[in-house]
Amino acid sequence: MAVTSFTAGNSPYEMQFYVQRAVGAYSDEAYTNARKLSGTAIVGAEASINTDIEDYIGQLRWYKTLNPVINVASATDSTAGTPTEVTSAFAKYIKTVRTHGARQVNVQRVISQQDGLAKIGRDFGETKAQDEHNSVLETLNGIAAYEVGRGGGLVSFTTDADNGTTGFFVDINALGEFGAAATGAPDERKLIDASQPGAAKGERLFRAMGMAWKDYEADYYYLITDPALMADLRTANLVDQTVVTEGNLVFQTIFNGKFRILQSRAATVDLSAGGNVNARSVKTTFIVKPNSLAMQALTVPVPVEVDRAAAAYQGGGTTDIWYRWGYVLHPMGYDWAGAETAFVATSGAGGYDQAGSWARADMGYLNLGILPVLHA
Repeated sequence: MAVTSFTAGNSPYEMQFYVQRAVGAYSDEAYTNARKLSGTAIVGAEASINTDIEDYIGQLRWYKTLNPVINVASATDSTAGTPTEVTSAFAKYIKTVRTHGARQVNVQRVISQQDGLAKIGRDFGETKAQDEHNSVLETLNGIAAYEVGRGGGLVSFTTDADNGTTGFFVDINALGEFGAAATGAPDERKLIDASQPGAAKGERLFRAMGMAWKDYEADYYYLITDPALMADLRTANLVDQTVVTEGNLVFQTIFNGKFRILQSRAATVDLSAGGNVNARSVKTTFIVKPNSLAMQALTVPVPVEVDRAAAAYQGGGTTDIWYRWGYVLHPMGYDWAGAETAFVATSGAGGYDQAGSWARADMGYLNLGILPVLHA
């Protein structure tokens, strides 16, 4: 944009015109946030979530996988056959409601010739989507912290996470499938092994996935990671040339679409201070199945409301606008274990990111969808 100079000959009206033209040349600052996790197939709908319950919490139910009793028919033995029992289980979920407001001093429009409330109106969709994204990401972090607190992670293809001392996570630097426990910088292990040839660079990733889900492998997974690991993937030439389109999102993938990459600077959580994690493992990458989290919108009274104070600013007045929205967000296979007397926060005390907010529900570990992988 060319710079306009003002001279002594400019009239006040000409100067106002130049100022308006200069200010009008600026556009809104671009959003540079991470791709929104809430808009991917990680999050799905769950018909069992009832948003009309009269409380902060509710329960969703699912049928357990059958443990069938197969009888051998007989033409001579009249003994009754043994039936198969059908059982169901419940998980507890929590509601949340968010608000977002802005205030405009009305007479400022005389100076700026801009409607400040139009800005918040234009950006409300982005604000809401970012809040949902943050809640999903912090839920993943909370699940990781909870699983690490349960005990040691998966260390071989025969280890399972059904007992009370094994967490559903893989520590690349722990003793087990990947070798001896890392003790220092020379032997610490990244998720991608650049020293190996070709596709073998990603062997640790596939081993972690196989240790978790064994022969119940999904068709594809999401890989939620930070830019540092993304750089490793690109340097190792593992990123596919083709991309996957999902709705209005385009994903880079690795290993012929097996992993759809979701890059977020906030994805890495350091759990190495816990006694169940090798001190060399300071990063966490998540392997997540589709539909691993359920989300259901809440009906919020007066979702958009405008309030005017005519006497404020010596009669110039102010206008407030408020947006309100709510949802239930729940990771499948877990119970809400936090406070039940208030809406849940995104992070901090009692928030989605706290280990104490979650507990493993009565669901088989092969049906869990969130695998934290800890690495250097």
